[in-house]
Amino acid sequence: MSLLASIPSPSSGTLELGPFTVHMYGLTLLAAIAVCTYVTGRRWVNRGGDWDLIFRCAVWGVAAGIVGARIYHVVTSWDEVPDEWWGVFAIWRGGLGVWGGIALGCLVGGIVAKRAGADVWLLADCLAPGLLIAQGIGRLGNWWNQELFGKPTDLPWGLEIDAPPFPYPPGTTFHPTFLYELIWDLAMAAVLVYVIERRFRPRPPGIFAAYIALYCVGRFFEELLRIDPAHHIAGLRLNAWMSLLGIAAGVIWYVLSQRQDRPPRQWRRKREKSPAPTRKMAVPQGKRVRPPG
Repeated sequence: MSLLASIPSPSSGTLELGPFTVHMYGLTLLAAIAVCTYVTGRRWVNRGGDWDLIFRCAVWGVAAGIVGARIYHVVTSWDEVPDEWWGVFAIWRGGLGVWGGIALGCLVGGIVAKRAGADVWLLADCLAPGLLIAQGIGRLGNWWNQELFGKPTDLPWGLEIDAPPFPYPPGTTFHPTFLYELIWDLAMAAVLVYVIERRFRPRPPGIFAAYIALYCVGRFFEELLRIDPAHHIAGLRLNAWMSLLGIAAGVIWYVLSQRQDRPPRQWRRKREKSPAPTRKMAVPQGKRVRPPG
């Protein structure tokens, strides 16, 4: 038990490599993006797709995701934005909201896929497990930055923080919410693939809808533990309300997507009708067309 008295936090969130400073939070996000791209690509190729589309969706989707994540943070946590002209753009100072990142990233990636003539909802189902794994890996960045932890705890896996927030005294350990979400996300990714997909075989976008609901269940309970500053509505943190909305939206979307009387899907690109070939007049057998004169 003494070996599991607590979880230490890194002394620094950066790594010095000669004249370069590597921010571990950013490096963690890059690793998460790479894993998500690989998992999605493998699943897409196994269903007859090609890697080129995945790379294109990843490039545009990741860029849009960063913008969406920053917009969500700025809108919902304006008081945490540096009071400088560049404060809105200072993502290196922290402040990326996963809700805005996932929403805008998936929207732009879906547009890229639709313009390529791909089955957008099938691609979304291929993406869902990879997204969960990536979100879990991304939480390791909070560990490097010693941020977004939970309430004080004396459990053996309590998280050590160098400078606990007021009014907690030095030596206080906190719930490692980054670890809880990492474990939850990896477990739910396995549930999506090995339980829901293989046993129930839902029609697209059932897997993606289930991903939304399952992620939000874990995120709701995580929000009940976190003590970092946040806006509250009726006693609940804003992101807890977002989680409840996500659970409802995911469940409803899953049920509607699996209805047997659902009309045919309309998102496939309509093939352009080519003009009917002109038939040449056949010459009846036994007759010859004599040239004039």
